[in-house]
Amino acid sequence: MTRKIAFQGEPGAYSHQACRETCSDMEVLPCRTFEDVIEAVRSGEAELAMLPVENTTYGRVADIHRLLPESGLHIIDEAFVRVRINLLAVPGATLTDVKEAYSHLVLLPQCATFLRENNIIGRVSPDNARAAREVAEHGDPSQAALASELAAEVYGLDVLARNIEDEDHNTTRFLIMSPELDMTRRGDLMMTTFVFRVRNIPAALYKAMGGFATNGVNMTKLESYMVGGAFTATQFYADIEGHPDDPNVKLALEELDYFTSSMSILGVYPASGTRD
Repeated sequence: MTRKIAFQGEPGAYSHQACRETCSDMEVLPCRTFEDVIEAVRSGEAELAMLPVENTTYGRVADIHRLLPESGLHIIDEAFVRVRINLLAVPGATLTDVKEAYSHLVLLPQCATFLRENNIIGRVSPDNARAAREVAEHGDPSQAALASELAAEVYGLDVLARNIEDEDHNTTRFLIMSPELDMTRRGDLMMTTFVFRVRNIPAALYKAMGGFATNGVNMTKLESYMVGGAFTATQFYADIEGHPDDPNVKLALEELDYFTSSMSILGVYPASGTRD
């Protein structure tokens, strides 16, 4: 029986591309929302989840940090996908035919220069892959979609222009998640992701972070977000280089524990070879 990996969006989405590039042996399961992706894995409908967490152009993905700690899932791997935006249209259409281009709200500004230079009006769609599907369904050569080449393949569209984004570094980081926490050392450089809340004492965060500095642990990410609808309830999400069994990481986590009211490891996984 083929194992499944769930992602948010329609076939042809960049999350679908991430699944194809990193888990090509698995069947994909498109889901409407991030919550649906998590539930698909929790229910056993899918074995893994592919979830985007941040993008080099527009920052962190909304809601993900809130969902992960309560999801019951654990990070077992990470993937970095270069977001290449393409202009897709029905077969036979030309660039001069296109008057409108549809895509997700965050993609449109990333192609502002191309759209302006070609006198194309950007239109908002809930999802870039959905935009591609609807362009194919409507069959209007004056309408195009801004989406992946995979979307062109899925919906039978022509690629009129490739890599039209303004910035050439546009990359999304994805987390591959499983119901089981895998603590085995599966690479030379391991990453550990955890969430924590500091105790209500002066300079608690400063003191908690001190353990990582004094023990030489590289913290690659630290973000805060409110929980429980209260301005005073703050949870922190952190990525560090190293494995919890490494002596310096172990000492840093022990020091962190002293200054926190709660701490939970979300995953221990190999650093992606494309992380840099």
